[in-house]
Amino acid sequence: MMTDALEVRAEQPPAFATDPYGLEVLEAPYAFQAALRDAGPVVRIAEHDIYAVGRHEEAKSVLTDHSRFMAGAGIGLQDIRKPGNFRIPSRLLENDPPDHTAIRTVVNRILSPLVIRKAKDDVKQEAEAVLDGLRDREAFNGVDDLVEAYVLRAFPKVVGVQLPRTETLAIGEMRFNQSGPPNALYHRAIANAQPYLEWFEESCSRAKVASGSISDLLFDAEDAGSLPEGVASNIVRSFVGGGTDSTISGLGTTVRHLAQDPDQWAILAADPSKVKTALDEGIRMEAPFQVTYRTTRGPTELAGFALEGDAKIGVFLGAAGRDPRKWENADRFDLTRRSAGVHLSFGTADHACIGQMLARLEAEALLAEMVSRIETIELAGEPIFRPMNQLRTLDSLPLRVVWK
Repeated sequence: MMTDALEVRAEQPPAFATDPYGLEVLEAPYAFQAALRDAGPVVRIAEHDIYAVGRHEEAKSVLTDHSRFMAGAGIGLQDIRKPGNFRIPSRLLENDPPDHTAIRTVVNRILSPLVIRKAKDDVKQEAEAVLDGLRDREAFNGVDDLVEAYVLRAFPKVVGVQLPRTETLAIGEMRFNQSGPPNALYHRAIANAQPYLEWFEESCSRAKVASGSISDLLFDAEDAGSLPEGVASNIVRSFVGGGTDSTISGLGTTVRHLAQDPDQWAILAADPSKVKTALDEGIRMEAPFQVTYRTTRGPTELAGFALEGDAKIGVFLGAAGRDPRKWENADRFDLTRRSAGVHLSFGTADHACIGQMLARLEAEALLAEMVSRIETIELAGEPIFRPMNQLRTLDSLPLRVVWK
């Protein structure tokens, strides 16, 4: 915390006028990201009454220092503790030590490397099945026909929740648009999800999850008293939101870059072991969660600037992933780059993505199967992104392939 003397001496962050939730920014965020980084290590966006950081160093500082920046007020724009904004928080994402530490320790044991390895055959079978279905087609949509089709088959098998496409995507759009301001995207997503809210609650209940799955193990832990009552279903809901849409986003981005850069596809084809790092470079370039929020616990200082207490600070992960202060040729997708464990798109420290091993496993299985079957891959049209308040994801990815 800052002393009063430090508060007096520290400068106020510069004002930043661009609305990060403007439709033009959500559709093409790169100019916004560069302007945010160039404006300073921390800025004030008056329109939403928030601070914001877009450089890697400051982003990491905010995400790792839970003594000054808390997640418990919500990782979206709204402060969920306050009247009119209240909702039940995610016990994994919107929680702070020591409560977060105790819950995460139990979930880490359930999501052990052994459990993830056991899922390897399942995700490989689903990758094979999806590519078998595309074998007679020279052109297809890399989102609907490939990435979404695969993730919505592979993920439910491991996690143990049935995820029909229409319902799952509607719930995801609602969750990720609710993280932003009450704009047109927000209201439309809530309206579209209304018919499926009861289904979502029921599908994440003990009665509906598959026996022996990760979700079932979470309920077993709750029954044994290792997790507090009600936490298992809360975590399952977080898994569904974080494990489907974000993985679809990251895989879609990765395939897009491989399709538009034949040199990178050649690197992967020559060394298929690079499927283990391809997803990291893809999500460094296009963070699935473009922004996440913390709240200052009290008046504090960041990079020489004074921050008020109890104030939201947006950590713009999309901007941090392309920070030229951290990455050489930051706007270039490069499979020879070592970005795993350095980029922040999987989170970091106490709030590193708990399901990232499963996301990596899914990505490796699909990309390995693609490399083994596809000679060349290229864009067959312009990729189109779906504007959402928090998630950066493709709506259409026209691909043309030559099969081996």
